[in-house]
Amino acid sequence: MKILFFSAKPYDKHFFIRENEPYGFELEFLETHLGPHIVNAVDEGTPVVCTFVNDKLSEEVIGILAAKGVKVLALRCAGFNNVNLEAARKHGIRVCRVPAYSPEAVAEHAVAMLLTLNRKTHKAYNRVREQNFSLNGLLGFNLHGRTVGVIGTGKIGKAFCRIMAGFGCRVIAADPFPDAALQAAGVEYLQLADVLATSDIISLHCPLSPESQYLINRDSLALMKKGVTIINTSRGGLLHTADVIESLKSGQIAYLGIDVYEQEDKLFFKDLSGSIIADDAIQRLMSFPNVLVTGHQAFFTEEALQQIAQITLRSVDQLCNGKPLNEEVILV
Repeated sequence: MKILFFSAKPYDKHFFIRENEPYGFELEFLETHLGPHIVNAVDEGTPVVCTFVNDKLSEEVIGILAAKGVKVLALRCAGFNNVNLEAARKHGIRVCRVPAYSPEAVAEHAVAMLLTLNRKTHKAYNRVREQNFSLNGLLGFNLHGRTVGVIGTGKIGKAFCRIMAGFGCRVIAADPFPDAALQAAGVEYLQLADVLATSDIISLHCPLSPESQYLINRDSLALMKKGVTIINTSRGGLLHTADVIESLKSGQIAYLGIDVYEQEDKLFFKDLSGSIIADDAIQRLMSFPNVLVTGHQAFFTEEALQQIAQITLRSVDQLCNGKPLNEEVILV
């Protein structure tokens, strides 16, 4: 049975080929992202298509896939805001995902961004390579004793909470479903507005939905302490970019770390070092000395990629052979 991969990079090939040994699927990899521009390249009778975060699974695309005989859409990621699930249901296409893969990978990257921004290790690294050992401009602050607000305490948010508690931070959280284990460990659940108003540091770990889109906007930013630090390793659409830029200019945001960006599908996972980037917003963000941007790499660890390949292939095998699946894995 054939699985056609879109947005496939060399590391995807490595891990999926390695983990495919027990299954023996025929694997075909395309580097381009899936969208209306390429969907007709899918061969008739291809049963499974595997996609990633920036592939566009619109009603149009899903309709064409269904007409070509696609029966399963396997998302090798947790988020599914890029998939029209109603269209998949209408066309009888099953959709599975990877609901959790090494949540520590993303949580640890969020902490790495926070520490880099605070202690300015990226700037210190460049300085000492030029024999500049001055400390001017490298002043940071202790995380110990700070109040850290966590928006969303699913598996990744929970891992982040545990790490920040280890630093001696006061950890507060907003989530419609409080986690009893976190509460027992000392995490305080508050209303979202209270978390925004109380936190010195805010880290986003919630999914992107119509309700959470632009969660960080002019109004919510006005609730925050002046000089707040914001870290986003979740979804780019949680931030209203223009409002964030204004808050950086005014000093309302002291530090911003983003591993995701609303228009990242035009940028991330590509080498654009020889190109002119027309996106003025990302260029403006990267011009700030107190902003750190990484290219959606929070998930990028050996453990996470191995788990993504294992769970995806196992789910495809179970779906195509009528075996029971974990409810978290199945979307349609």
